[in-house]
Amino acid sequence: MQSSDPRHFFETDAEQATRVRRAAKANNKFGNPIVLKSKILAAVPDPRSPSSAVLLAESAGAVRRVDLNDPENTKTVYRGPQTPISCLAVGGANNGTLFAGSWDKAIWSWGLSSKAPGRKYLGHSDFVKALACAKLGGNDILISGGADKKIIVWDVVSGARLHTLQDAVLNMMSLQDLVVDHAASTDDEVSIISASSDPHIRRWKIRADGWEQVVEELPDAPGTERRTILEHETTVYKLVLDHQGDEVDLWTSSGDGTAKCLSRIRNFTCEDTFHHGDHVRAVALTEQWVITAGRDEDIKFWDRTSGKLYCSLLGHYDEITELLVLRGSNGSAEKLVSVSIDGTVRVWPLSKPALDEAVEEQEKPVEEEKKEEVKPEGLLSAEEEAELAALMDSDDE
Repeated sequence: MQSSDPRHFFETDAEQATRVRRAAKANNKFGNPIVLKSKILAAVPDPRSPSSAVLLAESAGAVRRVDLNDPENTKTVYRGPQTPISCLAVGGANNGTLFAGSWDKAIWSWGLSSKAPGRKYLGHSDFVKALACAKLGGNDILISGGADKKIIVWDVVSGARLHTLQDAVLNMMSLQDLVVDHAASTDDEVSIISASSDPHIRRWKIRADGWEQVVEELPDAPGTERRTILEHETTVYKLVLDHQGDEVDLWTSSGDGTAKCLSRIRNFTCEDTFHHGDHVRAVALTEQWVITAGRDEDIKFWDRTSGKLYCSLLGHYDEITELLVLRGSNGSAEKLVSVSIDGTVRVWPLSKPALDEAVEEQEKPVEEEKKEEVKPEGLLSAEEEAELAALMDSDDE
């Protein structure tokens, strides 16, 4: 009989300790977890209910809609792929199409409301890792990035492959994320930014008749060209364009353990660094907070003005793959949603009083455990008494 139980296979001491720790942590209720049966690899807000519903990419090969106001309502599922789904995007006419990139090298699509299967986009030769939607010359386009080191531009309606983007000078590794830079785009030219498993962040311009990688002359070093933005030491997982007043800065998260703010007016050089520790898979922003999460399972809230760590929230017991700030109809940030390989969706507050309350609630079990560990001097625990009895029995033999 075959088994997937890790205890039936060789494990290092570190792997055993991690498994035991996660098992002990799995039943916590922090963040009011919605528990699913599959690992969650990506998430986007549902544009039909942007403040209360999310669309989730599952390792079981489906996209699931979860209504946060009705946690039992998880039955809306978009099916088709037989392999894990790694990325999602919503676009097309009236934002009515859901796109999903899969490990089967294909991009699947469905009518967002009808759930009817749509066009399948084939062209990548490895996993599809990142998706973005835009308009070019009035037409809807889909932009995809894959583990095959390619960015492909598609016509959404016809399915035609318009362009294939590659860095001809610096070797671009597996794509991790793509964002449309609306501040630098026009009706006839779409500007995008890409992140990959190498530390280089690249910028591209896409037109109906061609494309180009942005190569610029450094203002402080005339005659010196820069092909990429290089502010991290290793993989860049996430890109977020954030509007603060008239400025649109680029925020990044990386396997080097940091999240950074790259200032547009300073030629995308680093303005702020937040040292989360371990791989930072996701970064999210509000007017008050910079929020980071990743492999270490903790969600960290940083004061955006001072740069200081305000608090850490516990709950997930495996790597966090995405953070979403859900906003109300007036544009104000209402809640934070986190998803994880542990198969849970968790919802967190954003106000300081509510965060303080959440931290206090998380500290209670720790305090209670410490109390249980304290015993009157001279008395033995049940385990110690049993061990002593066994020793005494052996002395009598």
